[in-house]
Amino acid sequence: MLVLVTGASAGFGEAIARRFVKEGHQVILIARREERLQKLQEELGNACLKIIACDIAKIEMIKEGLSEYASKIDVLINNAGLALGVEPFNECLKEDFEEMIETNILGVVRLTHYLLPFMVSRGSGHIINLGSIAGNYPYPGGNVYGGTKAFLKQFSLNLRADLVDKNIRVSNIEPGLCGGSEFSIVRFKGDRQRAEELYKNTHPLMPEDIAESVFWCANLPSHININSIELMPTTQAFSPFRVHKQ
Repeated sequence: MLVLVTGASAGFGEAIARRFVKEGHQVILIARREERLQKLQEELGNACLKIIACDIAKIEMIKEGLSEYASKIDVLINNAGLALGVEPFNECLKEDFEEMIETNILGVVRLTHYLLPFMVSRGSGHIINLGSIAGNYPYPGGNVYGGTKAFLKQFSLNLRADLVDKNIRVSNIEPGLCGGSEFSIVRFKGDRQRAEELYKNTHPLMPEDIAESVFWCANLPSHININSIELMPTTQAFSPFRVHKQ
């Protein structure tokens, strides 16, 4: 298979790329940090056909970089995404919620819209989106981030409705608490201590766990579509409803 992975320079994306290459598949990688991408490409060798160093929002640059391969991509893994801040919505920064919407929603929609016609024309393909339990369960400070992941969940289901007669699969992977990535450091604006405190005395999911879920979905028999996988570590469960008392 030829697999396109966005957000591939670290965390989930890097682990996903390694998992597919380990089993003999080829990858194309997109991420912002060129130096990290180049290092990963060197490690993966000939299995990494191309790297594209740019923001996922720059769709025209991505189209140019993918022009040679767009019609050959078997699996699109929309992994690039981020959360910024945990403030209530009335206190959050405009630039933060706009970047989350731009990356988590528009980046996914634009790239999917570009590649999907090639899959439809070929009569095969698989789109795997990286959602979150934040798209299923609200929590304080999750406002826009959770909204973007709820969009991704519904977008994935509606894509399947559109594609039911096209032999194209769509899956949404919805992880809970995950360590081993830069997600919380980004969310807390570089505050490593605060990020580390979140995972203290827990046994969170790791990028390799997410990569395994993605790989499993993509390698099932072609007549099976996994609509969604919601996974949490055993040290996480559902929160109680909050009741404010004066």
